[in-house]
Order: sequence, then C-alpha cells, then structure tokens
Amino acid sequence: MFNPARLTIARERRQVTKKALAQGAGISNVTLTRIETGETAQPEQETIAALATTLNYPKAFFFGDDLETLQTKSVSFRSLSSMTAKQRKAALAAGALAYSIDDWVQRKFDLPQSEVLGLRGEDPATAAITVRSAWGVGYQPVRHMIKLLESKGVRLFSLEESNHNVDAFSVWRGDKPYVFLNTLKSAERSRFDAAHELGHLVLHQHGLLDDLGENEKRDREREADQFASAFLMPKEDLHARLPKFPSLQQIVKAKTRWGVSVAALARSSYDAGVISNWQYRALCRQLSTLGYRRKEPNSQNREYSIAWDKVLRELWLEGFTKDDLAAELNLPVDEVESLLQTAPPSKQDEVAQSRSTRYSRPGLRLVRDNA
Repeated sequence: MFNPARLTIARERRQVTKKALAQGAGISNVTLTRIETGETAQPEQETIAALATTLNYPKAFFFGDDLETLQTKSVSFRSLSSMTAKQRKAALAAGALAYSIDDWVQRKFDLPQSEVLGLRGEDPATAAITVRSAWGVGYQPVRHMIKLLESKGVRLFSLEESNHNVDAFSVWRGDKPYVFLNTLKSAERSRFDAAHELGHLVLHQHGLLDDLGENEKRDREREADQFASAFLMPKEDLHARLPKFPSLQQIVKAKTRWGVSVAALARSSYDAGVISNWQYRALCRQLSTLGYRRKEPNSQNREYSIAWDKVLRELWLEGFTKDDLAAELNLPVDEVESLLQTAPPSKQDEVAQSRSTRYSRPGLRLVRDNA
C-alpha cells in the first residue's frame, strides 16, 4: 500500500518544494497535494514511478510502514535561528532515515547501552566534570571524542549538508541518545559540536523546546557551550599546561593537546581565568586578522566512528555492502552514505583484501539472523 508520509519525508529530505516535485513528475500541484495528504489513497503506478525518479528514491521506499519521525520540539538544533524551514525539515527527515538504519543494525549487532547521565539543572561546568569522572576520563584530554561517545551508547550519524547553517543536533529516542554531526566542519569544530550535543543530552534530557522562550533557548545553547568547553578543556588542565601570558603562537601549538580550535581554546582560557579580558580581546583581533576563524591553523585529522567501522567491516566480511544495506531498507545509496560519513572512508577495498583474516570486535557482537 502506498504510504504518503514516506513521500513527504523523501521530498523534504531532498529539499524539493511541492511545486518543483509536481513539475518534475509531470502532475499538477493539486494532484500532488492529494497524494501527500492521502486523499488519493493509491496513485497510478506511472505517477509513483515519476515521483520516485524525480526524487531519486527507490519506488519500493514509498510502500513501507510509517517511519518514526523526529519532532522539532524535542530536537536540540545548534543553529536553529539561522536555519531555514526547508533545512530544518531536511535534517529531521535525515533523522527518520537514520532511525531506520539504526533499527536494522540493532537487530544484527549488540550495541553499547546508554551511559549518558541525566543532570538537568546542574551547573554546566560541574556537570562536565561529573560526566568525566563517571566515564573514567578524569582531567586527561579526550583523545577521541566520537569513540568515547559511542562507547557510552550514543548513536552517531552524519549530516552531509551543503551549508554550515545545520551545525549539529541531538535527540533522545526513548532511552537512546542520538547525535548528528555536519561533516563540512573542521575536525576541531566537529569535536566541539559533539561535546556541545553531549551537553544537551546531559543537561536538557527530554526537555521540550516548545515550552521555552527565545531567551531560554539561547540560555540552553550557552549552557551546552559551557559544558563542551569544560568537558574538552578542564580548568585544572588549562592552568597546569598554559603559560600565564600565552601568545597566539603558543595557543596554536597548545590546542593540539585538547583537540579544539584556536578560538575555542582562547575563550576557554579566558573563562578559566588563565588570561585577562584584555589578552582575550587581543587574541580575538589577531584571530580575525590572520583569518584563523575561517581556516583553522595547525588542523588535526578528522575523527571517525569506531562503531560504524566495526559494523561495516563485519558486514563486508559477510559480503554485505552499503549498496546491499540501502537495498535492504529501500533507501537511496547516497542517503545511506551521507548518514554514515562518520565511518572511515575507503574501507571496502581494505576489507575485501582481508576477508580471510580474523577480526576482533570488542564490545560489538554480530547477532545472526536466522529468519
């Protein structure tokens, strides 16, 4: 049976207007509206084929059960104010597709359960130290932010968006936390985005944005930033490692310890009392003059998902590729690939060469499907 809700998800994910889709499929706007609202319960096969071709989605996608969708009121968008309605709907549609991928993977693998603490109402910096302590990090630098999150049960997906307005977002799905990261960002920005979203998950668990005013929403963003700064750059470590009057060159060199941007380290150094307001303002002027806000100096390598690497390796060893996964879920291959951009690139050839080797998968077990 044709599912009109899936048509809406596909259209919004592709950021195609109803008018453009109707024109592409060779039907009227009224006809498309009737199809999307369900007034036309069973469209003509030729019409469905035209819609599928225009959206570049498999025809079978439109005949599945309802997908679980994300609601704006429960999603912590990093840059909600700068996002257009079309961009927001596309990100939410990506979340619905990610849920379907995650459900499929959970049926095949044992994944870590969530160990994300709920600390609503806590001071952000205090909450960050509490999480560090609970996770056994102490005051040492977080070497691999994505690996740490995944080991604590956070589901990581990517947003291969073509603009910077969609930074990142997070959401609780029952007792499962999800984080979506924009792969356009630098490695340092992605790490901070991941820590920022962890802040939302910890500090604002199950809080509905519809209940908040604009000032309260801004307060939440500031709290998540404060959490991220304290989580990645503990005050004690900053005081122990940075000189009393660090130059910009010293900040650039030191940032590799914490895996953050120059701007983030300068701000955290000021907030921690390592540098004065005058020093911070001087550093900010230098950052702007040298273009370091646009192009990160001394940039580090991007982090990749360990969990997705293991899952995809195991599937490839079974002869199952991303194309097969897309076909299994009736999704376009490009949608699957864009959501899994946190996985290391170009692994298929490497795995194909090592099919006969034994692969250890600590913390991740394949569950055989006997169906």
